[in-house]
Amino acid sequence: MDGEREHYLSALFEPTSVAVFGVSDREDTLASVVYHNLINGGFDKPVIPINPKHESIKGKPCFGDLAAAAIPIQLAIIATPSHTIPSILEQCGDYGIKSVLMLSAGFSEMGPEGEELERAVREIAKRHQIRFLGPNSLGVIRPSYNFTAAFTDGEVSKGNIAVISQSGAVCTATLDWAAKQGKGIGFSVVISSGMSLDVDFGEILDYLITDPKTHSILLYVEGIRDARAFMTGLRAAARVKPVIVVKAGRHQASMEATQSHTGARMGDDDVFDAAIRRAGVVRGMHLGDFFTAAAVLSQGLRVKGGDKLAFVTNAGGPAAMACDVACDLNIPLANLSTNTMQKLNEVLPPMWSHGNPVDILGNADADRYEEATKLVLDDPETSGVIVILTPQAVTNPSKVAERIAELGRKNKRKPILTCWMGEKLVQPGRDILNDAAIPSFRLPETAVQGFSYLTDFYRNQQLLLQTPGPLFHENKPDMEGANFIIENALGNKRTVLTEAESKAVLAAFHIQVAPTMLATTPMDAVIAAKNMGFPVVMKILSQDICHKSDFGGVRLNITSVAAVHAIFDELIDVAKKHCPEANIQGVAVEPMIHSQSGRELSVGISQDPIFGPVITFGGGGNTIELLADRAVALPPLNRLLARDLISRSRAARLLETFRGMPAANVQAVEDVLLSISEIACEIPQIRELEVNPLITDSEAAIAVDARIVLQNYRTTAHSYSHTAIHPYPSHLTKDVLLAGVHPCTIRPIRPEDAEIESDFVEGLSEMAKHYRFMNTFRKLPPDMLARLTQIDYDREMALIAVVTERGQDIQIGVARYVMGIDGESCEFAIAIADQWQGKGLAQHFMNELMSYARYQGLRVMEGEVLSDNQKMLKLAKNLGFSIKRYPDDTTLVKITRSLALD
Repeated sequence: MDGEREHYLSALFEPTSVAVFGVSDREDTLASVVYHNLINGGFDKPVIPINPKHESIKGKPCFGDLAAAAIPIQLAIIATPSHTIPSILEQCGDYGIKSVLMLSAGFSEMGPEGEELERAVREIAKRHQIRFLGPNSLGVIRPSYNFTAAFTDGEVSKGNIAVISQSGAVCTATLDWAAKQGKGIGFSVVISSGMSLDVDFGEILDYLITDPKTHSILLYVEGIRDARAFMTGLRAAARVKPVIVVKAGRHQASMEATQSHTGARMGDDDVFDAAIRRAGVVRGMHLGDFFTAAAVLSQGLRVKGGDKLAFVTNAGGPAAMACDVACDLNIPLANLSTNTMQKLNEVLPPMWSHGNPVDILGNADADRYEEATKLVLDDPETSGVIVILTPQAVTNPSKVAERIAELGRKNKRKPILTCWMGEKLVQPGRDILNDAAIPSFRLPETAVQGFSYLTDFYRNQQLLLQTPGPLFHENKPDMEGANFIIENALGNKRTVLTEAESKAVLAAFHIQVAPTMLATTPMDAVIAAKNMGFPVVMKILSQDICHKSDFGGVRLNITSVAAVHAIFDELIDVAKKHCPEANIQGVAVEPMIHSQSGRELSVGISQDPIFGPVITFGGGGNTIELLADRAVALPPLNRLLARDLISRSRAARLLETFRGMPAANVQAVEDVLLSISEIACEIPQIRELEVNPLITDSEAAIAVDARIVLQNYRTTAHSYSHTAIHPYPSHLTKDVLLAGVHPCTIRPIRPEDAEIESDFVEGLSEMAKHYRFMNTFRKLPPDMLARLTQIDYDREMALIAVVTERGQDIQIGVARYVMGIDGESCEFAIAIADQWQGKGLAQHFMNELMSYARYQGLRVMEGEVLSDNQKMLKLAKNLGFSIKRYPDDTTLVKITRSLALD
C-alpha cells in the first residue's frame, strides 16, 4: 500500500538535508550557533555550511555556494544580514530548494527600506515556489528528530507539547522554565514563527493536526496576517487536540508594541476573544498562563466525566482562596456523596471540615493525605482533585508527595493537581511530584487555573459534539433588491445610505422595520403623518448627521397635524444651527412604535482589521455609548450561536420577565441576528451597519432606526473572502431530476442536518455501510455525527441529496471530500441509499464535488474503494479515474483523477 503523503511543510520541520548560510569561524554569530546546535545535537542528516569567505569550519569543508556543495538540499537556513537575503533566495530557487528558514531580522520594523525588502523577498519566493518561515525567527526545534535549528542554548526534552510563538523570547523563556520542572515536561516541536511573511499559524496548525508526536498545542500570538487560515487551522486542531492561546496586545499600548515587533496587525481584543470561542480554543490571558498550561497539558491529563473540582488541604485559608478562583473561572465544586462523607468521617479527626474543600487539619500526616485523597478521587461527583499542602510542624512534604505520586500512578481516570506552598521546605516534595508527572504549583490560584484548562477543553469538546435541531428556514432574501440599492448609492459616489434605503436593505433580509417617509416640506410631513396615523416620530434626515438625538433632532409621540407642521420647521432650524455644514435632505416621518413591555436593543455589523465583519449586540437607545454594552461574534451565526451572543451581553437580562412585564420574544431577536449575519456574509460592501433601537417585546422585534455605511469591495462571486469563517455555501444548492422523474435537491450539509444524516446512515443496508465506512454499526457515535455534519467548508465539502416526502426532508445520499495534508489533493467518499441507486445520483454528486474541489484550487481527487464494489469502480472508470490495486492488500483499490480541465 502506498505510504502516507508527506505534508508540504515537512521539509521545514523534518528535513533530510540542510544548508546553513552565514556560518563562520566566529562561534557567537547567529548562523554559527545554529550550525553547531545541529551538529552537536545529534542531527544525523547532511548539514552543509555556506559562506564564500571560508573554506572550512573547524576542520570541516565550508562551501562558497550551493553548487559547490553538489548534493540535494531540502531546507536552507538563512542567518545573514537582511540585505543579502534576496540574492540567497535566488540561489536557493535556482538550486531547487523549496523550503527556507529565515532567521535574519531587518525588515518592515526598520521602516520603508525594510518594507521594500519584504516585497522583494515575497516576489522571489513566489516565483521560485519557495515556502519560508520567518524572517526574524528564533528557529525550529524538533527534539524527537534531534533537529535544533535555533539560536538557543541547552538541550530540549522530548515530549508531546507543540509551542508556536511569534516571539523568540517567549520560546526561550518557555524552554528555560521547562528545564527546571523535572522530567515531566517536554516538547514535540518548538516553532518561532517570527514575522510570518509566508508560513503562518494556520498552516503550522494544519501540520500539527496530523503530527502523532503532538498531543497538545500552545500558541503565543501578537498579530495575525491571514484570519481565514488562522481560524480554519484553529478549528480543525481544536477538534482533536487541546489548544491554548495566549495573546499580547489586549490594550492600545501593547497593541502598538506588538505591531512594531512582528509587523502583523491585531484588532479589538473582544473580537479576538469571540474568534477564539468560535474555534473551540482555550484562552490564557498572561504569559504565566502559558507555563501553567504547559505544566498541565504535558501530562496528558483530561477530565472525562464532568468539570467538578474537589480540594484536599491541611489549611483552610489557601483552600478558601482557591475556591474564590474556581468561582471566578466558573468551575463548580463537587458535592461529595453521603457514602464518601461517611468514609471520610471514619478516617479523619472529628474537627475536619465535613465538606468540600476537605480540610484534613494542620497536623495531617502522609497516611491521612493518602486516605482522604483516595476517597475524594473515588467519589462519582468528583472530576478532579487539587491537593494543597502548607509546611507545618508535623507535616512531611516529601512523604506526602510520595503517597500522592503513588496514587497518581494507580489512578488514570481523574486528574490530580497539587500545590505545595512555600519554597525551601517543600521543594523536594515538589520535585517528587514533577518526576511522577503530577503537575505541582506554588500557589493555589495557579493550580485552579491549571485545572480550568482541562475543564474548558472538556466543555469545548462537549459543544463540538452538540447537534443543533433544525432552524426555522426563512424565505431567501431579496438579494437583487438589496444589491440594487447598494450599487446605486456607490455609483452615485455615496457611502452612507439614507434611513429609508438602510431599512429597505434590512427588509430585503426579512427584518421587520418601521416604515419611513421623506418629507421636504411641512405639508409633506402632514400628509405622511395622516397616512400613517398618529402618533408619529419625526427625525432630521441627513447622511452627515449620525447622532440626531444629541441636539434634539428626534421628536417622539407627535399626536396632531398642527404639531407636525410646527415641528418640521423646528427640526430644520435646530439641524442648521448645530450642523451648519451638513447636507439636510428633509425630515423623516415614522409611526411611533410603542409597547409598554418594549426593550431597546442594538444590533449591527462592524469591521475588524483582522477578522473582517463582526456581529454586535447589546442594549440600545440614547445610552448605548454610556453603558458600553457590546457582545460580539463572528459570522456566520446559527441559532445556537445567536443565543450565545445574546447571553454574553448585559442586555440579556432585559429580555427576561421582570416588574410585571412578560419576557421578550427572544426567538424574534435571534431571527434578526441571523438575518444580520446573512447580510454580513452576502454583502461585503457594507462597512458598518447599526440598528438602534431594535425594539422587542413579547410579540416581535422591530428595527426603528437604521444606518448603513458602504465601502467599495471587489470580490468574485461566492468567494466570501471578506469573512474569517467560510459561511454556508448556499449557491451550491441545485435541484435535479433523478431517472428523469424524481425531483431531488443537492446541497451542502449543515449542522442542523444531524438528524437526517443519522437516519440516512443507520438506514443503509449492511453492504452499503461496509462499502462506505468499511465497517458496520447500528448507531452513529455522537462525535462521528458531529464530524460528519459540522464541517469546515474551506478544507472539506459534503453534499447531501434530499427528497421531500409528506412535508419532511429525507436524505437519500451523501458525497464528501476532505483536503489532503499536501494542500493539493483530496480524498472522497460517497454513499447512496439502496433504493435510490442506479438513478443517476452518483453521477450528479461526483460532477458537483469535482467542480467545487477544482474551484477551491485542488488538483487531484482520490479515494479508496473495496475491490468488490463493482458499481463504484465502474462509475470511477466512466469519470476518468485511474484504478490501481495495492500489491499487499487485495481487498482495496486506489482510484485517482486529475482535476485539471481537459
